Amino acid sequence: MYRQLRVAGIVTVSLTALVAGIAPAQQGAGADSNYRTPRTPWGDPDLQGVWPGTSMVGVPMTRDRALGDRNVLTEEEFQERVARADQQTELDNADFDPANAANTPGGTVGGPVSPPPHWLERGEPQYQASLIVDPANGQYPATVNASPGRGRGGFGSDRLATYLDWSDYDRCITRGIAGSILPVIYNNGNEIFQAPGYVAIRNEMIHETRIIPLDGRPHADQAIRMWLGDSRGHWEGDTLVVETTNLNDRTAIGVNGGGQMIDPGAKLTERLTRVSDDTIMYSMTVDDPKTWVSTWTFELPLKREDDYGMFEYACHEGNYSLFNALSGSRAEERREAEAAAAAGR
Repeated sequence: MYRQLRVAGIVTVSLTALVAGIAPAQQGAGADSNYRTPRTPWGDPDLQGVWPGTSMVGVPMTRDRALGDRNVLTEEEFQERVARADQQTELDNADFDPANAANTPGGTVGGPVSPPPHWLERGEPQYQASLIVDPANGQYPATVNASPGRGRGGFGSDRLATYLDWSDYDRCITRGIAGSILPVIYNNGNEIFQAPGYVAIRNEMIHETRIIPLDGRPHADQAIRMWLGDSRGHWEGDTLVVETTNLNDRTAIGVNGGGQMIDPGAKLTERLTRVSDDTIMYSMTVDDPKTWVSTWTFELPLKREDDYGMFEYACHEGNYSLFNALSGSRAEERREAEAAAAAGR
């Protein structure tokens, strides 16, 4: 699967990647320096197909600081990742009592607020050390007067004050553009359709589809704000470049739409390049000077799987449970107030 050169035990870029000048993040992507992207009948680079991100599940967003600017694991480091993946698979497949999930090996997998183990998708161990490739150290840049990050949302133990304490994902609204592409525990499908002047990108979870015009039209008026923003695309050689603005004030950049909240004035730039018949290199650059001191980029290969099932993600239970969670919090407050009043008599 991996065509590597090993020098003093360090896995370097593949030979084909060295010839093509391809970034280290494309390790094992099957990139071919002689590859020529096929064309649609109207002449655009053909990116159509189903491109799930499942193979990258388990690659962290940020890098182990001990690796510094190196984003390719050594063979020893890679084998450690393989061992951890094998151990996690054993835990996923182990018999356990969901009612006693907190005392079960593997934590709360299969517990009352997580899927049963057989739902989970585990990626293939990768040599790529982190999804963030810029800055070179694989870390987020320093923040500038940033709002708090979005944490566990409504599934934490804290009492809920309003519906705003729940993330957009908790409420089955959206995971945002970044959250919809970043690999997670299941439903990592991505599908691309093309027509003259348009590209459509469909994400399996939570049922997102963006229709992206390629005709150079301007973005919508800045007064118009949307969950997924306003996307406009163009071609730079064989690379599809998609620029998104007009985000709303509920957007976060991270797995499942968690992580750091960003300013609505941010610009997200995606780049999709087909480097082989079965691989698209995907990257997103986040430009938000009101949140971070510099731009930053994450990158990952998307592997084509024609037989991947793009299933309906009919998420709506978050909106039903919102009523129960808020009413439960108010009931706890009333009970505490009544206990305090009784103690004061």
